Amino acid sequence: MNTATSADGTPIAYESLGDGRAVVIVNGALSTAADAAGLAQELVDAGYRAVTYDRRSRGSSGDAPGSTPQREAEDLAAVIESAGAVDAVLGHSSGAVLALYAAGRGVPTGALFLSEPPLRFGIEEPADDLATRLQHYVDEGRPDDAIVTFQLEGVGLPQQMVEAFRAGPQFAAVLPLAQSTVYDTNLVHDSSTPSPEMLAVPGPVTILRGEQTFPILLTAADRLAEELTGAELVIVPESVMHRPDPAATIRVVAERLG
Repeated sequence: MNTATSADGTPIAYESLGDGRAVVIVNGALSTAADAAGLAQELVDAGYRAVTYDRRSRGSSGDAPGSTPQREAEDLAAVIESAGAVDAVLGHSSGAVLALYAAGRGVPTGALFLSEPPLRFGIEEPADDLATRLQHYVDEGRPDDAIVTFQLEGVGLPQQMVEAFRAGPQFAAVLPLAQSTVYDTNLVHDSSTPSPEMLAVPGPVTILRGEQTFPILLTAADRLAEELTGAELVIVPESVMHRPDPAATIRVVAERLG
């Protein structure tokens, strides 16, 4: 992987695949660059260059104490600068929130493709102390409690679903990502009601959602499309329950980028 250096000196690991116009993929919660492999390959097959990266505190990227949403925006800016000639950013879940937040702060994202951003617009927001409690769990060496609490309170997943995930074989793989739950919580908390700058980003914006997904995500996508100047809402039937279908998603991207 390549390395970009963020504004605070944190190394951010990224990978560039293929040739052609570049699209940066920004992943959601509890994921790394590797989880974007399907989307990246579809971009390459469609004739684009796919740039994936490990967000701060994940995978091969570094971290710094007290990191903020602004730091994550700077990370994305560093990747864009290092990768060069980026035409679009495709963000999923909290990655979509980060992409919009960064664009609102002047990061040159190009066209934005926002897949099911978990915005709440002030409705049923998580407790204000959630990030503090998550950081406490991480500092105490209890990453499992941080992840479970984040899924229950931050994401709003059903108790039964979270318990099944905790008992399953994939839970161990996300334990090293516990610190990122703090960052995702702060990011979505700060941007859950988009700022005027976020609602006036200059580039074309396409908002994607499935027909079958969590109710909060249906509401978020539809409301953002109504409030964001010039945004287009695209329903992707193949994407089910907050899992973007790679082929269908990149088809939307390719149709709009040309």
